[in-house]
Parts: sequence; C-alpha cells; structure tokens
Amino acid sequence: MHPLAIAGVAVGKLTHYAISGVVGGLIIKNLPAAKPAARKALVGGIAGGIVASRWLASATEEARLKAGDVLAEARTSLGEEVPPPSAVKVENHDHGHEH
Repeated sequence: MHPLAIAGVAVGKLTHYAISGVVGGLIIKNLPAAKPAARKALVGGIAGGIVASRWLASATEEARLKAGDVLAEARTSLGEEVPPPSAVKVENHDHGHEH
C-alpha cells in the first residue's frame, strides 16, 4: 500500500474520532439541557461525520487502486512482469510445516 494512502486513511480516522469525541463529550455534558432541535442538529452532525469518514475511506482506496494501475503500467512499459495484486513476498516462510 502506498504511504500516502496509509497516511490518508490514518488522518481520516483520527479526524473522525477527534470530532466524534468532542461532539460526544458535548452531548453527554449538555444532554439533559439540550432542546430537541439542538439534539437533532448534533445527531445530524455526527451522521455527517460518519458519511464523510466513509467517503474519505472510499476515496483513499480509489487513489490506492489508481496508483497501483499506474505502477503496473510503468512496469509493463519497462518490459517487467507485473505481479498480481495479491502477491506478497514473504521472507523466511518457516512456520512449522512443509510446502
């Protein structure tokens, strides 16, 4: 996975948790005094945060796939064989049984 994709996912999740935590703390602190309209606005804000987090994760995955396609095309143009996406090199693959 590309380092920028990993960073994007991490930033998205941290932002989501930070916003959810702050909003959640405000809700718990002020829940008894909150009016129905304020509560509805807070719930809507949290729902929007969830949707934004999902969109960010989807966009990050799409960027990772596009970067992989470009890398594969570059390797092909150099005449190299492109490994399938699931191919993972494992060093020292000894874990107690024979292959």
